[in-house]
Amino acid sequence: MTRRAQAAASAQGGARRREGPGRGLAQIAKRGERIAWPPTLAAKRAGSLQARHFRFAKRKTGSGALHCFVLDCSASMLARGQLALAKGLLIALFDRARAERVEVALIAFGGAGAELRFGPAVPRWWNERWIEPIGGGGGTPLEAGIGRAAQVLDTAARRDPARTRHLWLFSDGRTTQWPARPRHADHVTVIDCELGALRVGRCEALAQAWAGECLNAQALIA
Repeated sequence: MTRRAQAAASAQGGARRREGPGRGLAQIAKRGERIAWPPTLAAKRAGSLQARHFRFAKRKTGSGALHCFVLDCSASMLARGQLALAKGLLIALFDRARAERVEVALIAFGGAGAELRFGPAVPRWWNERWIEPIGGGGGTPLEAGIGRAAQVLDTAARRDPARTRHLWLFSDGRTTQWPARPRHADHVTVIDCELGALRVGRCEALAQAWAGECLNAQALIA
């Protein structure tokens, strides 16, 4: 065998060694892809598992993220138009999610409890029609609102662990309740709707406790 043939044979052998499943799995893990095992095993047949045998589950367009919005509809959010401000921001976010085909959920809490008002689903084009009439009043059951959001996020995590899950809280922070951060919230954003000279600052404190981001609602529309 000539030196060139020996070199070619050596290269082919190295390629076969590098083609083993370990290298393929490392690349798959890095890309975050999901293996479809039935077609993968069918492609392997009776041979040893190689990287070329892997088949991957197809992901639907727009399923890469879920945004769960939690809206404070308590009486304190009505004092200076904070609820109207929050709903205006929500409409803009829903319209953007609709354009990008991203799934969202909306939970409204106030008075005696919390209610899932939408989703999880891709928003429709008439978001303004049903978000604007949402009313407010009563106490601030923040724990109920966050607890309902945790249920939505837990379900989403079970169905698709690879999906990125965002939690958004719109509130003025006028409550004594201090719920724990939902464990399946990958990212947390607290929209501070508190207005007036005397500010409690609980939204910022809650965002810090949850290792999240706090944004001022008025600054977002300025």
